[in-house]
Amino acid sequence: MNQIYDKVENCLKSVRKVTDFVPRVAIVLGSGLGDYADDIRVEAEIDYKDIEGFPVSTVPGHAGKFIFGYVGQVPVVCMKGRVHYYEGYDISDVVLPARLMKMMGAEILFLTNASGGINPDFKAGSFMMLTDHISTFVPNPLIGPNIEEFGTRFPDMSHVYDEKLQEILRETAKENGIHLNEGVYIQFTGPSFESPAEIRMAASLGADAVGMSTVVEAIVANHMGMRICGVSCVCNLAAGISQTPLTHEEVQQAANEAAPKFKKLLTESVKKF
Repeated sequence: MNQIYDKVENCLKSVRKVTDFVPRVAIVLGSGLGDYADDIRVEAEIDYKDIEGFPVSTVPGHAGKFIFGYVGQVPVVCMKGRVHYYEGYDISDVVLPARLMKMMGAEILFLTNASGGINPDFKAGSFMMLTDHISTFVPNPLIGPNIEEFGTRFPDMSHVYDEKLQEILRETAKENGIHLNEGVYIQFTGPSFESPAEIRMAASLGADAVGMSTVVEAIVANHMGMRICGVSCVCNLAAGISQTPLTHEEVQQAANEAAPKFKKLLTESVKKF
């Protein structure tokens, strides 16, 4: 058996010692958005550190626990904090949580993140629904022997972000008076913010927002047959567009200020999934 598969399976066994809750929707909360979990009707919680072999986040603003419960009547598992490639983890560990949530029973993966705006029409504190992504600058998490239990060797990436889920997000944003941009998200490794030249390159490739997460998780979720959607909180304008130095504190502050609208969009959308 494959070592990566075994590791995910062992993590699942650790989770099942605490709860047999089966989620329908898996939610990943990005920087500054962790307190969304406070609005879930909680059935169980598990700290990442209590799951054998599970990678633990080292980033400020990422609490590091699974929350199991309900958004409306929909059973969800919520990641309160994620791990990133730049923390030094192997890429297989970075995507382990997404694979684990699928093995818990989740059919839909709702990804969120904090990003830098590349599209000149975007403003700090606005939202962008992901319609596509660029993964060229991070290691592909499917490199290595294919894990047949997870999916096919060469997964199609034509429609990673589910079009029906996108329509639900559009409708929900409109109903609640939330302006929702749409665009392409590009993932770089981090942890340094991008240089102005890198942002110009990303723009020329067709990217509208940039960050240090999300794409690799979407790749493995797609590989495993999950339906995926994503919303990015554009917390600052990217290097060369912004005239001020970029800081993680700025990202967290902008995410915190945008949180009420984000919570509304997330909650009302998930209720329709």
